[in-house]
Amino acid sequence: MMTPKLCSPAFRLSLAAALAVAPLVSAGAQSSSAPKSAASAATAPAPAPAPKESKQAVAYYHAALAGMYEDQAMTEGRAGMITQAIEEYKLALDADPASPELNDELADLYYRIGRFDQAEAMAHAVVKTAPDDLDAHKLLGRIYLRQLGQQDSSVSSTSPPGNVLDLAIGEFEKIVSLEPKDIQDHMVLGQLYSVKHQPEKAAQQFDAAKAIEPDSEDVVLNLVRVYAENNDMKSVAKVINDVPEVSRTAKMELALGAAYDQLKQPKDAIAAYQRALVLDPDDPRALDSLGQDQLSDNQLDAALKTYQQLSKEDPGNVGALVHVGEILRRQGKYQEALTAIQKARKIDPTSLSAGYNMGMLQDVLGQFDDAAQTYSQMVDATSHANGAYTADEKNNRGIFLDRLGAVYVEQNKTDLAVATYQKMIDMGGDSALRGYQGQVDAYTSAKQYDKAIAVTQQAVAANPKNTDLKMMLAGELVDRGKTDEGLAMAKGLLTNKPSDRSVWIGLCQIYVRMHRWKDAEETLNKAEALTTKQDDKIYLLFLRGEVAERQKHYEPAERYFRQVLALDPNNAMTLNYLGYMLADKNARLPEALTLIRKAVQLDPMNGAYLDSLGWVYFKMGQYELAEDNLRSAVERDQTDPTVHMHLGDLYEKTGRIRLAVAQWQLSMDEYAKSSPADFEPGDVAKVQKKLESARVKLAKEENAIAPGSSQQ
Repeated sequence: MMTPKLCSPAFRLSLAAALAVAPLVSAGAQSSSAPKSAASAATAPAPAPAPKESKQAVAYYHAALAGMYEDQAMTEGRAGMITQAIEEYKLALDADPASPELNDELADLYYRIGRFDQAEAMAHAVVKTAPDDLDAHKLLGRIYLRQLGQQDSSVSSTSPPGNVLDLAIGEFEKIVSLEPKDIQDHMVLGQLYSVKHQPEKAAQQFDAAKAIEPDSEDVVLNLVRVYAENNDMKSVAKVINDVPEVSRTAKMELALGAAYDQLKQPKDAIAAYQRALVLDPDDPRALDSLGQDQLSDNQLDAALKTYQQLSKEDPGNVGALVHVGEILRRQGKYQEALTAIQKARKIDPTSLSAGYNMGMLQDVLGQFDDAAQTYSQMVDATSHANGAYTADEKNNRGIFLDRLGAVYVEQNKTDLAVATYQKMIDMGGDSALRGYQGQVDAYTSAKQYDKAIAVTQQAVAANPKNTDLKMMLAGELVDRGKTDEGLAMAKGLLTNKPSDRSVWIGLCQIYVRMHRWKDAEETLNKAEALTTKQDDKIYLLFLRGEVAERQKHYEPAERYFRQVLALDPNNAMTLNYLGYMLADKNARLPEALTLIRKAVQLDPMNGAYLDSLGWVYFKMGQYELAEDNLRSAVERDQTDPTVHMHLGDLYEKTGRIRLAVAQWQLSMDEYAKSSPADFEPGDVAKVQKKLESARVKLAKEENAIAPGSSQQ
């Protein structure tokens, strides 16, 4: 770029040198003993015609004066000197009008004082007579870049030809051709191509810059940005990996980690973020990204340490505290987790993630009223009086309503749960579908089956094209004894298309509840032929394991369940199912305990998993732990006859017969209200036999004990 004064070496004469030649070109009105002052020189009469060879000296003289006036204007704040500087440049140009240097200098001065139109006109005039004048092209480039930065001059790849973006590109293409080794020129041109949405050309310029300075952070990161915008993360990783590790900056490593995240290479991403933190130990972005990857990779201890460091560096970082709480919850340190989340909510009471996690922890700790209050507060916080929500707002509100409804179901507050799910239905869309499902589950849990069917029918009427809702209705009809109607409805959804997979899966679940094992296996075979996604394959294997286990074919069931866990080690429902199956058979109890504990860790609010954990502790003779978990299971699943039966068995084993009788009676009461599809016929007989035997035992003991004594 041009300097504030004269840029050509020929014009870097001192003012004294320029004035020394003045007598040769002056009118001679003043003697050499009384030299002219700078001011009088500026106002002196125009010089007399001089020989041709002396015109350059005149130009030098006036250019030097112009430079002096510029200096005075800039350093002393004498704005009036700018006008004199311009006039001196004009006088210099009168003497040497074809001089590109003088034209460049005056154009640059116009640019610096904001007279952009005059600057642009002069620069264009220069390039007409001197097409390769670098300074003129650079000035035009600066002018067009300035215009691009103005809101009213914004352009894009769709702007008509001749727009300021194209003009800027044209200038910098010329600049690069004249000055091919200047890294900044390539960088600017590459960025202009990026704005033009010409990534290939942008990459070429950044590659050229990289060839000049291979380890430049700006060059590497700009090239990375081009590839990232085109979702070419492999090239992003290659560009950064081409830089020797000792030459990489923290920003490079941060970008490399982000690329590895996109490539689903968490261990490589973790290593990159760790290198970034060696270079910049307090970078909050690197700490947060590292923590997220460690958390995703199940490195809970490492992730906890990372987020605790981030929280220490930035005490007001609510997200870091929420992650600390989340990790502590996953580690089973629920009270510590709650403390961290409470601190986060104190900093930001409006934080949705903090509110969500606080409600979850209160639910895990069995503080159901507190959990309901927290979720109610978050529902209110995400409510709009006009009922209008963006997609994200609707999703967030739906999550809090769903959790609030689930807490009410755990408390057996069916009416409140149904009213909560109705608010989801009122929002429409996917929220409405989840709301209908929530109402059905609430009524089913309360054994109010007629109401469950009525809600399902309403859902189908409101969404007549929704296959999942129709399958749900078909299953409800079969469970209520309307077998032919339910099966006909389900089979009527088959269309001989790939979408039939979900119908075959639904039919399998219906047949399992009907104990029609052969039909269930045939539907799974039909579904398997249409299964392509990994998650769908995993669920199919789980269903095969369930069908086998329900028929007491334990070896193939275990084989299917282990195939699931080989593909998805954190599949909670499979961990629980396999663990419970082993515990119920008194087989490999330590392994059963490991499996179920992991399931509970993944989903600590699941009453069925807590029941399984209590049951395996019972089988292992660890009765205190068994009681803690079985009581928690009963609190969450008050209408499940199995958990009451298990708790009754625990009480009977520990000599508390009256408590055992109470639980077995509750189990019998729930069996009486349950759908036949929800239990095996022999289960009721077992509980009935235990209950009768215990009552006989109690009667004998009461006859044997002395009056006035008591027994549990």
